[in-house]
Formats: sequence, C-alpha cells, structure tokens
Amino acid sequence: MRHALFLLAAASAAALAVPAFADVDKPAAMVADGVPPIPDELAAATRPYMEFRTAGFLGWNPQTRGIAVSTRFGNVNQVHEVASPGAMRRQVTFEQDAIAGASYAPKVGDVMVVQKDVGGSEFWQLYRLERGRLILLTDGKSRNEINTWSHDGRWLAYTSTRRNGADSDLYVVDPRNPSSNRMVAQVKGGGWAVADFAPDGGSAVVANYISVNKTDLYRLDLATGRMTPIGDHSKPISYGAAQFAPNGTLWVTSDEGSDFQRLGRLDPATGRFTAVAPETRWDVESFDVSEDGRFIAYVVNEAGTSRLRLLDPRTGKARAVAKLPVRVVSGLEVSPWGEIGLTLSSARSPADAYSVNPASLAVRRWTQSETGGLDPLVNVEPQLVQVRSFDGETVSGFLYRPDPARFPGKRPLLVNIHGGPEGQSRPGFQGRNNYYLNELGVALFYPNVRGSTGFGKRFVALDNGPSLRENSVKDIGAFLDTLARDPAVDPARMAVTGGSYGGYMCYASAIRYGDRLKAANCIVAISNWVTFLENTQSYRRDLRRVEYGDERDPAQRARLTEISPLSRAKELRIPLMVQTGGNDPRVPPSEAEQMVKAVRANGVPAWHLLAQDEGHGFAKKANQDFAFWASLLFWQRNLFGGN
Repeated sequence: MRHALFLLAAASAAALAVPAFADVDKPAAMVADGVPPIPDELAAATRPYMEFRTAGFLGWNPQTRGIAVSTRFGNVNQVHEVASPGAMRRQVTFEQDAIAGASYAPKVGDVMVVQKDVGGSEFWQLYRLERGRLILLTDGKSRNEINTWSHDGRWLAYTSTRRNGADSDLYVVDPRNPSSNRMVAQVKGGGWAVADFAPDGGSAVVANYISVNKTDLYRLDLATGRMTPIGDHSKPISYGAAQFAPNGTLWVTSDEGSDFQRLGRLDPATGRFTAVAPETRWDVESFDVSEDGRFIAYVVNEAGTSRLRLLDPRTGKARAVAKLPVRVVSGLEVSPWGEIGLTLSSARSPADAYSVNPASLAVRRWTQSETGGLDPLVNVEPQLVQVRSFDGETVSGFLYRPDPARFPGKRPLLVNIHGGPEGQSRPGFQGRNNYYLNELGVALFYPNVRGSTGFGKRFVALDNGPSLRENSVKDIGAFLDTLARDPAVDPARMAVTGGSYGGYMCYASAIRYGDRLKAANCIVAISNWVTFLENTQSYRRDLRRVEYGDERDPAQRARLTEISPLSRAKELRIPLMVQTGGNDPRVPPSEAEQMVKAVRANGVPAWHLLAQDEGHGFAKKANQDFAFWASLLFWQRNLFGGN
C-alpha cells in the first residue's frame, strides 16, 4: 500500500510539471502537411461531441430471433448481436478495420458472412465468421461484394473482379464449404449483381447497373450460365431493386412510365411492368417481401424524409406505419416470422435499430446509442429551403439554424455539399457537427443541387456530361444569393465544404464564388476530371464515364480539362484545406496532391491532411476526431471571428 501511495504521489508531481494544455497527439498514420498543432484545449472542449455512437441494423438471426448491428466501441465499426429490444450489444467481430457488411443465412441462420477490406481500399474479401475468427472465402486480392442469399439459405451470390480486376463476374458459394465456390456468369463491366434467387433456386434475376437512369435486368440460369434479357434493353429504364415473392412473382422498383421509382410487378417473359403501390410523386427507395408473401414493406423518400408502408399484394392497398418517427429509414429487412427490421436516424437521434410488428404496426426500439452524455433533444431540426436557380430550376436543401436565443444576430454559415453526384442530403444526425450548431452558433446548410437523387430521373440527369457539369455549381450561387438575404445569416462569413463529388463542388465553388466565401475545406475531392478518370480503379471507370464524360474522346477531354478545378487553380484565392485517404480507390490521393501544389504555388495557404490507413473518407475514430479538430481550427482561423 505504501508503495502504491508513493507511485500516486510521484505521478501527481509529474502532472503538475506538465503545462495544463499541450497539443493533441496526431494518429500514427496521419500526415498533417501545413496543418498547425492542434491545441489540447480545443479537443477537450469538443470531447463530448466526439463520443456519440450509432447502431445500424444489419439483419435478423433466424436461430435466436435477435438482430445484428454495426456499431463502434473501439476505433472502427464491428458487428454486434442484440438478443432483444434494449438488450446489451454483444461484439462478435474483432478486427482492426471496419466491417463493411454482414449477413446471416436466411431461414437457417447457421452461418454469418462478413465483408471487410484493409485500410479503406474497398478491395473487400468475404469471410465466414466462426467463434470470433474470420475464415476467408474469396481470393484475398480482388474486389468482392455480397449480393444475396438463396431463399433456403444455402447459397450466397456475390460479385468478384478476380478474373481481370475490372469486370464484376457473378459467383455463388456455400459458405460452409468454400470448395463449392464457382463462377456462374462471366460479364463485362463493373455494375453487375445478383438481385435475387428464384424460389426454386434454379435461376436468379441479375441487374446490370449502367447509370443512375439505366439498369438492365436478366434471368440467369444458374446451371448453364445463360442469361436472358428481361424487357427491352434499348429503353432507358432504371430498376432500383428486384425480388421474387414466394409464388414466383417478380417485384421491382422501376421508373418506367414515370419520373420516379414505383413499386410493382415485372413479367420476366414480356418485360411488362405494372405499378401496384399507390405512390406516384416520390421514389420508392427500398422494399422487402415477407416470407409468406402476405405483405411487402417499402420505404418512400418524400423530399428526404422516409415513410414506411405495408402493401397487401392482393388488394394493392397500403398501410402507413404512423407510429414510426418521421426520420430517415435504411437497412429494411423482414424476418422469417414477419417482424420488420430497419435503421432509423434523425437530427435528434443517432442511427439506431428498430422493428415494426406487421399486424399491430407497433414500433420497438432495439438500441439506444450514446451521445457523449449530451441531450440529443436540444439538437435542431432542419428547415427545407427551396430556391430558383439561374435557369428557373427549383433546387432545395436543409438549413440547420443555431438557437437564436443563445446566438442572436447574423451567424456564420457552412455550406456542406454531398457526394455522388447520385446522392442526396437528408435530415439525419449531425454528430460532431452539432458542436458548430450548439456551441459556436454556426449555421449549416446541406444543398441538393441538380443531379441529386430523390427528385426524379429528369432532375438527376440535369448535370450529366461535361457540358452540363457546371450548372450544378451555378446552383450553389443561387443558394448563396438566397442565404445572404436571410436575416440570421452573415453574408460576410460563409464558407464551403464537401466530400468526393462534393469535394469537386467545393473546389469549383471556391473558385467561382471566392469573393463571397471565406474558406474551403475539400475532402477526397476530384481536382482534374481527366486524371481522375484515368486513375480511378478500373472496375468503376466506365460507370463514371457515363456520368462525367469520356476522357478518351478529344472533344470531351478538352471540355473536362477546361472545367477541372486544377485548370483554374490560379483563381482559387481563399484559404484551402484538403483531406485525403491514402488508399482511396475512387479518388486517388494524387488528386489532392496536385491541387495543393498548384494552390501553394499561387501563394494561397493550403492545409493537407493525409490518412495513410484510410480510403474514400475516414472510418477510424482516431482519424475522424483529428480531422474534425483540424477542420475546427481551420474554421476558427478563417471563418468564425466575431461573436
């Protein structure tokens, strides 16, 4: 005991000899080029906002009637099991890198397959989970993705680039017996996937994603590998999902004959689509057919907000799940006994797992994720803002306003642009960004420029190709015009950020509207369209050419070069911060390096964060925290000022 007291006294004396605040330790794999040291007092002030968690629903365990969720208790998300609503989360995977996906075999539930990469490379491998260990099912080198299970739970369909590194061939495997692994179809392109097995297991429906506005469906004979087209592939039809009912009826979401994705039946023989669900105005974004075929649970995206409904296939009538909070729903799955599992997120609640009883429509919450001791109910719900852009097109976004009682007067504004571009900003949990709102009184705006999903196929195509690309940048100008007139926004303190395609938008906005913006923080961003298309991974290159343009065509190459931020780097005169993943397969780190070099050559300050153990965005908590602190310091120096 005397020895322990001596050690305690010595430790206390040592602590007194150290300054009250030092600098934050940089993660080992992080390179902070031009970034000043992060004061520890800044980290201490924000600490509670770093400690929120989420719990994403992954699926039902048919053996226990529990669920699997993705949540983080260490540095990265892992798979946990939850036995019942409100029960503890029991961790079942223990890896250094995040688990990208996990799935139980349906009906039997005797095996779980896990999808994981190394360092964010997205060269995922598939594994069988066995007593906390991952047993490799794929080749350990190529890119592999879980598709779907056969209805009896024996076979797992997946795609793999192992043949040539570019084409996503179709495979099946019984995970209990890795030697059963076999290719069932050799294809060309990176957008292929098995959507569902037929109930008898002899065939499957296959989707070839060509663009956000075109997906071709096929019927695949699993014994011979023969694929028969479903419908007329010369038509620009998009199918969002496809699933067989127990009686063999093929249900799909399709935009045929509509600007939006509708839920209905598709005849594989004729390709005729018949819409059944009553919605016509908004996209049906996901659905799942119950095992007995008595109902179909489906989610409608209404201007970013989710509505869950249950369709009776016999009558075509739908019931709304009114007891489910109006939030954002994802990860929908109906259990073998009928309970509907899903993930739910809102501004006032991190993502958590819920379920719905299909008979009573009663809602049960399975997880309640921590928020660092903070009261999530003080978080603000966003306001939907709609404006007319330069050509009369209506564009919208979500504005989060800080509490005017605590932060009166005109407030700084951060414009945060989503990636994709086939993406959509939706009113979800803000996590660390709640610090800006609740402690600093900074307003946050999330625009949905033309090209965003959720507003119909006409709208999503308005930015396609190099000739239309900059029209989405002009939409940002329309938002800035409107927000500058808002009495609660300070037009002299506005800045821009964004990731991936939103990172390109960040660069482009900083160039075009640099006289109205104070600074820009661009994340995993495209700086040169030509070098991006040449260097992005081969399995996704053709898919991106459909959206952005083909750099092999001389005319398109010239236009792509002209609109590239790197070509106009001399016009970027405001302070810049860039964040990059060293293993990014989509936007390689060279895109950031060349932009930082060009901007610095013009005498403009540029901070560069490079996480060598990350890919397209930061997945590790230590890296996320450090990036947030560096960004906060950047905004403190270049944006906030004043009150």
